[in-house]
Amino acid sequence: MQKRIWVAAALFAAGGAQAQPVPKTIRLIVAYPAGGVSDVVARALGDRLATQLGTTVVVDNRAGASGAIGMDAVAKAAPDGATLGFSAISPLVLSPHLGKLPFDPLKDIAPVASVMYSPVLLIATPASKAKDFRALIADAKAQPGAVRWATSGPASLGHIVLEQVKAATGVDITHVPYKGGGQQLNDALGGQFEILSSNASPTLTSHIQSGKLRPLAVGAPARLESLPQVPTLGELGYSAANINSVFGVFAPAATPPALIAKYNAEINKALASPELRAKLTATDNVPTGGTPAAFAREIASEFEGNGRIVKAANIKAD
Repeated sequence: MQKRIWVAAALFAAGGAQAQPVPKTIRLIVAYPAGGVSDVVARALGDRLATQLGTTVVVDNRAGASGAIGMDAVAKAAPDGATLGFSAISPLVLSPHLGKLPFDPLKDIAPVASVMYSPVLLIATPASKAKDFRALIADAKAQPGAVRWATSGPASLGHIVLEQVKAATGVDITHVPYKGGGQQLNDALGGQFEILSSNASPTLTSHIQSGKLRPLAVGAPARLESLPQVPTLGELGYSAANINSVFGVFAPAATPPALIAKYNAEINKALASPELRAKLTATDNVPTGGTPAAFAREIASEFEGNGRIVKAANIKAD
């Protein structure tokens, strides 16, 4: 049912394009704090769209509740094309399985365009002697519960990856949940746990390059250009765990189809520009793009898959 709602809405948007003026000012709600990688990307995208559309794009950071606060603001905005949102898809595909939201992700949000995916890196800290991911799993089998795996918190994407690895291997790995990345990274460098799952970032990359942290695997459709020697979890045989953070642009559900189609075309054009692609790849984020319908199908598939994972692993939010 969820898949039909999202895809039908996206197909209607894609097929209803007629001439319609773009608002002179567009508010781009970013569901994360200023200064982070996602905010930097959103601002760069906003600048490109402003130039292409001949309009003004104002970034409005609405952080909190793993993106749900920002997406709630998008859902409740006037559907006149003057408000767009930039967020990971997790508030639509994961958060609904963990508790009640102040908006209906199936009815109140319209996917406009996929922008990028942010890979999940599985990193060995100084506490682990494992040279590769298979060796890490072997260590976990030999000493049940001894391997500690840190994530950014219960029900985070890193936690989902961990639960999928545990389900595939049957090993006992201890989950170490954190709140926020600063203390988590400091503890990783200090060897307070054996493995860290985290989205790629320039800070993390610098510690990998210095040799302080060792990448064992990556959750991504393909190996990263910056880490060609690091296999994906899919290559290692963990296809269900081979997931990543997908980010995109959204609009209030009743936004005119012509404007959604227009914004989709302009976002794809922006993602094709060498300048924006360079900004994304410099932070190990991979440009995506595509139609609203394709984005809606991806969201629907992730929604259904996460529902099964959360139920099977009895994952609870804080």
